[in-house]
Amino acid sequence: MKQTQLILLALLWPLLLAAQTETAMPRIRVQGNCFVSEKGDTLVFRGLNCSDPDKLAKDGHWDKAYFEEIKRWGANIVRFPVHPPAWRRRGQEAYLQLLDQGVAWAKELGLYVIIDWHSIGNLRSEMYQAPIYETTRKESFEFWRTLAKHYKNEPAVAFFELFNEPTVFNGQLGACSWPQWKEIVEEMITIIRAHDCRAIPLVAGFNWAYDLGPVANDPIDAEGIAYVSHPYPQKRAQPWEPQWTRDWGFVAEKHPVVLTEIGFCGPEDPGAHIPVISDETYGEAITAYCAEKGISYMVWVFDPQWAPRLISGWDFSPTRQGAFFKKALQRH
Repeated sequence: MKQTQLILLALLWPLLLAAQTETAMPRIRVQGNCFVSEKGDTLVFRGLNCSDPDKLAKDGHWDKAYFEEIKRWGANIVRFPVHPPAWRRRGQEAYLQLLDQGVAWAKELGLYVIIDWHSIGNLRSEMYQAPIYETTRKESFEFWRTLAKHYKNEPAVAFFELFNEPTVFNGQLGACSWPQWKEIVEEMITIIRAHDCRAIPLVAGFNWAYDLGPVANDPIDAEGIAYVSHPYPQKRAQPWEPQWTRDWGFVAEKHPVVLTEIGFCGPEDPGAHIPVISDETYGEAITAYCAEKGISYMVWVFDPQWAPRLISGWDFSPTRQGAFFKKALQRH
């Protein structure tokens, strides 16, 4: 009997070791204005944006090496921007397989994941900035129902970013008041939580996810959420800090705030456009502001074609902003 037990142990030992290395990541929750782990440790996230997983797969770079490089840069989180047309073209099941691959690689490296429904425009009027962002309310609700069911037991998928950049573009995309936007967002949260999913909803404000001013008097009617801003450098003139505090930074006194997109590039860089044109002065200001306030941030974007670029090619050579943020991430 003893010899049989030893043989069984020898056969099972590799599986036991694999199970130990595949330990679940601690689930993240909201406590006051902080993110905390199951042990009560406060966590501040510093990470990078992927480009759309569908694009990366077509480019041949949706692979573990991509995630290993993100980890080497010092990130503890990655953001997956899912464009609605890519979701439709590839099909739900095939796209979920892409996401599952990314989540698995992220977990192996100790990286948390934000899944972002990457649309820009007015979900109420269903008018958008460009065709790549076209969706409907029903499709958006169905997306979050699908994701909530699929990832309800996966702590590594810590955040669901409900809608990337709400904007009415000075009325060109129709009208949407804050109470109307709240109603849409709260319905998404209801759908997600009806499936016992504990991923933390991330809620952006208007003006391309920059302005959280209405939260002061009319916050989202849901517990355990966090708010999003995208304070690119040209959203305000210098000095930035007092305006950041007025526009979105004040929210961090009561709720967690995540800057799911920051970044800069020079006017001569590929893809340079308003509102991202700046230099290291902005990088120093935004990282110092986040450090002071305990605000999490993700830099856009770990791709050599999309702008502002963090890498200049698939050898992962950093661009000017990439060199800055690589050092910033590695300081933490």
